[in-house]
Amino acid sequence: MTTNSERMQSENLVEEVRSELVEIDSMNVNDHGDRYEQLHQKLSTALSSIDGL
Repeated sequence: MTTNSERMQSENLVEEVRSELVEIDSMNVNDHGDRYEQLHQKLSTALSSIDGL
């Protein structure tokens, strides 16, 4: 069962990722790789924390 707090954290993460993708889109293509790697790490960490995986 998802609590309100968990749902808010998930929604905040989604908004953060969206904002970062918009920011990445406006960057020089040569800089995309590092930012995508950072974003990938953030998402991996979030996914691994679900149900203690």
